[in-house]
Amino acid sequence: MTRPARAIVFAYHDVGVRCLRAVLDAGLEVPLVVTHRDARDEAIWFGSVAEVAAEHGLRCVTPADPHVPELLEAARAFSPDFLFSFYYRHMLQSAWLTLPRRGAFNLHGSLLPAYRGRAPVNWAVIHGERETGATLHRMNEKPDNGAIVDQQAVPILGDDTAHEVFAKVVVAAELVLVRSLPKLLDGTAVETPQDLSLGGYFGGRRPEDGRIPPTASAAQIHNLVRALAPPYPCAFVDLGGQPVFIERTRHPAVHAPLPTPGPLRLEAEGSALWLVAADGHRLQVMAARDAEGQPFDAARLIHHFGPHGASVDAPHSHL
Repeated sequence: MTRPARAIVFAYHDVGVRCLRAVLDAGLEVPLVVTHRDARDEAIWFGSVAEVAAEHGLRCVTPADPHVPELLEAARAFSPDFLFSFYYRHMLQSAWLTLPRRGAFNLHGSLLPAYRGRAPVNWAVIHGERETGATLHRMNEKPDNGAIVDQQAVPILGDDTAHEVFAKVVVAAELVLVRSLPKLLDGTAVETPQDLSLGGYFGGRRPEDGRIPPTASAAQIHNLVRALAPPYPCAFVDLGGQPVFIERTRHPAVHAPLPTPGPLRLEAEGSALWLVAADGHRLQVMAARDAEGQPFDAARLIHHFGPHGASVDAPHSHL
């Protein structure tokens, strides 16, 4: 009797949870799951791959370095047909990529070749994209570089946060994988080489990268706020030497004629808090907080800075 196809799965986050479930649902044997320990300094708002592995009685390990010889030797003994990487955060070297008999495949959260690299959903929102998606591709030693097996697009609405877009990408990832697994298993999957000139590579983002640039337009600021809205660290400005984190903004329903451009500033109008961009357009600040997590609203702005608001402290930065 022919044994089921065997796959080693590297996975983390919600994409890892849903895609590991899809692999198991397709009948593949999974002798080893590799995931990450949750970082103590990171807000964990997503599902646990380790818990899914435990539910199914799968061997699950969390090495700091997946390339230790002992783990590679153990994996080699399983004689895997496939290796899958679903939002696993470490780059896998050739020792892993050449180990499975039928290839190693990664699920990436963009429409490759666009937004290769880190934080693809956040970068897509920062740049005001109107769609993104999920791509299954063959892995090689360059990040997000191999031939595409399949991809699925999802829309990005004008007020969508990165968190909301990521939820759509999770569904797209599951759709792509469920659609692709039968073809990978029976050898009929068609792989299309990427034209890398049609996209770029982006690096990871740090909390300090959320500083709102003083020269940004209102549209650029709105995109940055959406891209970094909770549960991410949030876009921010410094006001009187203290950070104010901007969690949500919206464009006014009626756009007034462009006023004279000026410095980035916060203003109060009745009970409404407004962020005035360098291009003179305004965004209503729907939610903001200080460094202690307390709400920052129009009343607090007036209390500390008077009825005319204040220009923000804005050291040089860039989107």
